Amino acid sequence: SNIVTVGNIEEINRMIARMKITEGDLEHRHPQLDSVFTLAQNLKNKTSSSDLRTAITEKLEKVKNQWDGTQHGVEVRQHQLKCMLTDSMKWNDQKQEMEKLIGQYEIHLHALLQSSKEKLTKQISENKILMQDLDKGDARIISFNELSSKLLQDYSGDDTRNVKEIMNHLNTSWINLKHRTCNRQNCLEADLKTVHALLRDLEKFLKWIQEAEATANVLADALQREPTTPGSDPGRELKKQIEDIQAEIDAHNDIFKSIDGNRQKMVKALGNSEEAALLQHRIDDMNQRWNDLKAKSANIRAHLEASAEKWSKLLMSLEELIKWLNLKDDELKKQMPVGGDVPTLQQQHDHCKALRRELKEKEQMILSAVDQARMFLADQPIEGPEEPRKNLHSKSELTPEEKAQKIAKAMRKQSAEVKEKWESLNTCACGWQKQIDQALEKLKDLQCSMDDLDADLREAENVRNGWKPVGDRLMASLQDEVDKTTAFREEISPISLKIKCINDLSSQLSPLDLHPSLKVSRQLDDLNMRWKLLQISVDDRIKLLQEIHHDYGPESQDFLSTSVQLPWQRSVSHNSVPYYINHHTQTTSWDHPKMTELFQSLSDLNNVRFSAYRTAIKIRRLQKALRLDLLDLNSTNEAFKQHKLIQNDQLLCVQDIIGCLSTIYSGIEEKHEDLVNIPLCVDMCLNWLLNVYDSARTGKIRVQSLKIGLISLSKGLLEEKYRYLFREVAGPTEMCDQRQLGLLLHDAIQIPRQLGEVAAFGGSNIEPSVRSCFQQHNNKPEIDVKQFIDWMHLEPQSMVWLPVLHRVAASETAKHQAKCNICKECPIVGFRYRSLKHFNYDICQSCFFSGRTAKGHKLHYPMVEYCIPTTSGEDVRDFTKVLKNKFRSKKYFAKHPRLGYLPVQTVLEGDNLET
Repeated sequence: SNIVTVGNIEEINRMIARMKITEGDLEHRHPQLDSVFTLAQNLKNKTSSSDLRTAITEKLEKVKNQWDGTQHGVEVRQHQLKCMLTDSMKWNDQKQEMEKLIGQYEIHLHALLQSSKEKLTKQISENKILMQDLDKGDARIISFNELSSKLLQDYSGDDTRNVKEIMNHLNTSWINLKHRTCNRQNCLEADLKTVHALLRDLEKFLKWIQEAEATANVLADALQREPTTPGSDPGRELKKQIEDIQAEIDAHNDIFKSIDGNRQKMVKALGNSEEAALLQHRIDDMNQRWNDLKAKSANIRAHLEASAEKWSKLLMSLEELIKWLNLKDDELKKQMPVGGDVPTLQQQHDHCKALRRELKEKEQMILSAVDQARMFLADQPIEGPEEPRKNLHSKSELTPEEKAQKIAKAMRKQSAEVKEKWESLNTCACGWQKQIDQALEKLKDLQCSMDDLDADLREAENVRNGWKPVGDRLMASLQDEVDKTTAFREEISPISLKIKCINDLSSQLSPLDLHPSLKVSRQLDDLNMRWKLLQISVDDRIKLLQEIHHDYGPESQDFLSTSVQLPWQRSVSHNSVPYYINHHTQTTSWDHPKMTELFQSLSDLNNVRFSAYRTAIKIRRLQKALRLDLLDLNSTNEAFKQHKLIQNDQLLCVQDIIGCLSTIYSGIEEKHEDLVNIPLCVDMCLNWLLNVYDSARTGKIRVQSLKIGLISLSKGLLEEKYRYLFREVAGPTEMCDQRQLGLLLHDAIQIPRQLGEVAAFGGSNIEPSVRSCFQQHNNKPEIDVKQFIDWMHLEPQSMVWLPVLHRVAASETAKHQAKCNICKECPIVGFRYRSLKHFNYDICQSCFFSGRTAKGHKLHYPMVEYCIPTTSGEDVRDFTKVLKNKFRSKKYFAKHPRLGYLPVQTVLEGDNLET
């Protein structure tokens, strides 16, 4: 069949390919058609029958017509399919745009629905803005509909069901979204009108209650001043007036219920403002005044109803109250147990609230009836054992005393029953209300959390479902996919807290005797399962991407991208030099974020007074940060051999450096797995090497510079390190001339230079240091390794930082059983400085580095440094030196200052030894 699904790009492309194949097949068979025509023409020429020639001619014309019709049909269909492909691609783009637009507005509407605690006017304003935005979006849906209609009309011969279904679906979604937004706007405006009407009713009610209170106070004062009897004219007048007041109270009862019942709606409409608190206070005051007015009205009526029938009515009232209490008790019991979902609990809550309101309304009546019964019984004699009646012939004839006793007995029983049932019902209602409130609050929290979690999961699942399969198409953007998936995992990680939250909320329901309904339980289980499946799919994808990345990435620099975390991103320039992008500040930097933090932390060491120690401590911190303190010299040399780093003048590109560093750190990781993060260490060490030897970021470093830099910061004995350094620059005869030594010192001095400390070591001019070394050995043209080591043992000024670095490393774990005479630290940890001028005078490294002194001690006094605990022989030697120095004057120490290194004379002279 040649029918295709309109809008399906792949299916249209396949059909176009088929049409091309058909067209090619026609071209291929055209010679056969020509041969058939030739053969038929020959037959016509050979035959003498006119009928036969006519038949052959008709068949030839029929074949030619069919051939031309087929060829034309293929060409027309190809053109139609190309047009359909263009329209379908445009339609797909608009469809995705509409789906994204509808999704954004759905989220916006959902957010507005969640902000129900905001002020009502603010909600109306925000909802109106959303409606305006939706109206603006109508143009897009119209454009989409027009394009969809064009597809339906132009390609009606093909399968257009998909276009029609999607068009209908998006239109329905858009219309539903606008209807919901419009309905919400109508509801909010209706609520606002209702609140305004209630506020007007409140003002009228407060005005009326003020007048009613004044009238009631006047009547109470009049009744107190002039006691009246029911039959007198003043009594009838007072009774009429109190009946009028009671009628007004009854007439305003519905208004009060309406205001009190909608108090939450009015307060909620004002949000969390001071107006809301003031309104709440006014309504509470209205409630109190309403209850006081009803009580005062009841008291006045009680005084007026002083006739004998009053007690019979009271008895009847008690009987009605007992029936009412029994009825309410039965209704309350029918509401139990606690419901398992929000609608059921809400119904129970509303019923209990209504019951409590009824109890509140009945409270004054019941307490008044019980109090009146108590007053009546107080005037009656105490009930004794019932005596048998002497006259039994007429049960209808009772003496006044017997009638009073019968009424008193019934009233005593019924008042006690009313009191007991009243207290019991109030206790049960209060407990039930508390249980329902707690259960409803917990279940609402659970349901709200589940709805919120469901939205988050649905959004995350949509992202997951949109992932492309891991294949050849992703290889070019493999690191981007790893970063996106990792960022997605971090983005959805807060969902685990929400899962824990709903499970915790679910576990809190059992103590409340609340068993969730089947629907709630299923929803809870479904959310937990969806979260587990989402985690599994994300972890599986990251694992798969990382495995591919592990196999694919190291040949490029992709595997180093994990050395930085968001918002940072590692990128590579055109010459393969890495740089780092901060997406938060939209800035770039040559330095790794961790390297920047490291150099910032080194500024804390600038308070160390002595430059050699300050530089050595900085380099030690750098060495540990790069994990080069775990790299021994043999491993370093083996790595150089493995990568064939023989020609010292050879320039290494960044990729070559990364390969060498990867080998080095892989070896370190085998011995110290928990301490080494290969991508981070390789990237940091590469960053440091570029800072030291390629600050211009050309992407090239000399082999000798790489070797000297790594050997200088490697782990090993100091003298052995000297041998390695000498061996790297010495010639085939294992001898070194001035030029070779100059290159060594030039590369070595770059390490403190990069830290900004080069001035203390003679500056960048290394010629005086070279001259000092060869003068030490009678200015020979070449020196051997022993002579080089002897000179290095003198700690020349340009290299003094290297032996100090080793002493710093050795002192880190040293503990000296001595007390610092300045800060009193004991034991001294690190360097220990013993005075050779005073007995038992020791200084810790912190005080020494900062230049602090104690009374009687000067900085120029001789000191001896220990980086490891002293021996008894050293103690005796130092004691002897102190004893000698005791007899020397201050002028002697001023004239004979001691230097901890071999100074060199820095002059601007000679040839440049750096080349």
